[in-house]
Amino acid sequence: MPSTFPQRRLPESRKASQGDAQPNRQRAILLAAEKLFALRGYHAVSIREIAAEAGVPLALVGYYYGAKQDLYYAIFESWQGTIDTRLAQLRAATQPPIADDALERLIASFIGPVVALHGSPEGQYYALMAARELALPTAESDKAQREFFDPLAHAYLDALQVLFPGSSRGQVAWCYQFMLGALLHFLSDTRVARLSKGENQPADPAATPHLLRFVTAGFRAVLVT
Repeated sequence: MPSTFPQRRLPESRKASQGDAQPNRQRAILLAAEKLFALRGYHAVSIREIAAEAGVPLALVGYYYGAKQDLYYAIFESWQGTIDTRLAQLRAATQPPIADDALERLIASFIGPVVALHGSPEGQYYALMAARELALPTAESDKAQREFFDPLAHAYLDALQVLFPGSSRGQVAWCYQFMLGALLHFLSDTRVARLSKGENQPADPAATPHLLRFVTAGFRAVLVT
């Protein structure tokens, strides 16, 4: 589905070339906005603050990205590759003939790339921003979710209905939302360190297998093959 958002001067890559003598100011703006939106939310951040964080003139933000909402959507556009990766893994997990571990692989394709992204220096703010906007939606985040994440969700729901033909769309939709909620809480929660008396660390990648098994068991307890 073609994007409905205005065309912008997006950077060719999110990663700066090692040989660049001059800083990539366009990329700096994108990363600064991503960080501030992740930490404070869309409405608590001004274009002036983004420019200051990026170390660029205020007018340059508008030159590259237009209004603040266009810059916000540009962040999601720049991470489209992560959605494509998850969809590719989903197709691989559910292609015929359906394997016995198809559900495990489906859930891993949904959760694994996001946990890895959150744990990377480049992706941590985007993962936090996406989690924040899903937990505390705004009109801007709702529009972005419809454009970028609803197609992903429908692809997973379609695949789940293939794996669980005895379940309704409504039932698999609830399970998808429960999985999403568990993932978002895993990424954003800090209370677990206090409750475990320091034994657990927030968003610890080592706990990912527990999350995968927890979600898988929940799907199998609710859905009917």
